[in-house]
Amino acid sequence: MSSNKEKLFTEFQAPTAQDWLDKIQVDLKGADFDKKLVWRTNEGFNVQPFYRREDVLKLKTPDALPGEFPFVRGNKKDDNSWYVRQNIKVEDAKAANAKALDILNKGIDSIGFHIPGKILSAEVVETVLEGIQCECVEVNIKTCQRKSVELAKYLTAYFDKKGYDKEKLVGSIEWDPIEKIVMKGKDATGLIAVAPELINALKDYPKFRCIAVNAGALNNAGAYIVQELGYALAWGNEYLNQLVEAGVEPTLAASKIKFNLGVSENYFMEIAKFRAARMLWAEIVKQYEPKCNCACKMCVNATTTTYNMTMFDSYVNLLRTQTEAMSAALAGVHSIVVNPFDVVYEQPTDFSERIARNQQLLLKEESHFDKVVDPSAGSYFIEELTSSLADVAWKLFLKVENEGGFLEAAKAGSVQDDINATNTKRHADAAKRKEFILGTNQFPNFTEKADGKAPVSCCCGCGSNDEPTFKAINSTRLAADFENLRMQTENSGKVPTAFMLTIGNLAMRQARAQFSSNFLACAGYNVIDNLGFKTVEEGVDAALNAGANIIVICSSDDEYAEYAIPAYKYLDGRAMFIVAGAPACMDDLKAAGIENFIHVKCNVLETLKEYNAKLGI
Repeated sequence: MSSNKEKLFTEFQAPTAQDWLDKIQVDLKGADFDKKLVWRTNEGFNVQPFYRREDVLKLKTPDALPGEFPFVRGNKKDDNSWYVRQNIKVEDAKAANAKALDILNKGIDSIGFHIPGKILSAEVVETVLEGIQCECVEVNIKTCQRKSVELAKYLTAYFDKKGYDKEKLVGSIEWDPIEKIVMKGKDATGLIAVAPELINALKDYPKFRCIAVNAGALNNAGAYIVQELGYALAWGNEYLNQLVEAGVEPTLAASKIKFNLGVSENYFMEIAKFRAARMLWAEIVKQYEPKCNCACKMCVNATTTTYNMTMFDSYVNLLRTQTEAMSAALAGVHSIVVNPFDVVYEQPTDFSERIARNQQLLLKEESHFDKVVDPSAGSYFIEELTSSLADVAWKLFLKVENEGGFLEAAKAGSVQDDINATNTKRHADAAKRKEFILGTNQFPNFTEKADGKAPVSCCCGCGSNDEPTFKAINSTRLAADFENLRMQTENSGKVPTAFMLTIGNLAMRQARAQFSSNFLACAGYNVIDNLGFKTVEEGVDAALNAGANIIVICSSDDEYAEYAIPAYKYLDGRAMFIVAGAPACMDDLKAAGIENFIHVKCNVLETLKEYNAKLGI
């Protein structure tokens, strides 16, 4: 049998990379290879259309083993299990406890409590945790940054009272004053000095972390993957360096840091991000000479992003969060939070929370994502992404270090400027549909209404009324501009009707009618498509009989010279007239008084705002 196996496929000659390239050039028929097939990522490197074994042999990442330094392949050797986490805002301690006990019976094994500082007390902590077996459930608690040490003391007193085994308790206190500096511009620098006291309170709990790196906030502000990764590493190193300088032993300091990262829709790149993050963090911690490599393990909680979530066509959010959760699970993170599909416009309902839980349970119980360690290992594509992303993130990390470290960079505002610039660019790209938001700026649901739905505003807790000392990150969801436009149309009480005057070449008129319908529906317009008309007069009459406020003539470029001006003159200002496309005769059409054209190079958002203004909306 062995000899047969050795001879298998030997009669076939293995193609070389040049053979593939030659074949591709033939199929391209003269088109530019780089422009057509090379992916120019937002992360600062290009991705080739194919990779081969020899490409991966040049990399170091495939040499690593699961559960071993530098942990690129994960922190575990035996399986890929993760905690299924759900967060609860504590407004009433008994109600929060009842909810926690309920969802623990529905597949959750990690709870994240947010206890406002104004109600924090030993009694509240006991009430919230009553009946929860903390040795079997991961417990994460967030409160006012100024009261986190107080919280740690309440927790340890409760654990002692219950007689829990300190070795078995897994969880975290999400203390991160730097987040307040970066996101809100608040001066929380004075709080950093309490970090050693916080660690000391939990030093006997080896699996309970208390220093958080909430870089997921950057993700929710629109940061590109390399920005989130590079800044997260610098952020974590800032805490680690401050702790070591304050006299905390490096092994203990590193073991108390937890990373809360976001996960966006870029499926393979997100898998690579978490793999690269573990590898780079391990190398950073190693420089502090910890007592064991176990201190170099990066503990990551991944939360699906809200930046790309939408209020309209909100069930598409389920598709977004599902692929995001898949990326995080395959990448081997510690725990995952799936945001309910309605979180951006209402307090999540029992239904949406149940679906969010089940999204993770499907990955575990039906797809068995928890059984295989680092299933993406050896993939030429993902190994290449991991290595490339690590390279560019490391350059960003070094840049921040050269600025004096993450805290100094945040105080100087360079981090905020970088993220704000990316957010601005992404909104501009969305406006031009260079970045698609399914159901919002591309293929919107024509008949959907907001029906009173409105985006949820984010409010912060303590110190929210203080004037910012430093620069802040100012961000809105990617879909917000289009949502505001659509709600403006809906709330005006006079939703315009757009009528497709299809005429001439069958293929072109259908294609342009579909394009125009999608274009105008982004503003919430009522759209009427048609099979075609024999004359422009027939089409205009049909449009006006249908109560059209907008008539879009849809034909081929060559035929616009014949149809557009007669249609415009026959309409005689009784409705807005739009030409679908950018024909060669555009100057002639403009000279005749036609001023509205929609095509792929348009800024969709600005064009629709202009149309709303013309229509008195």
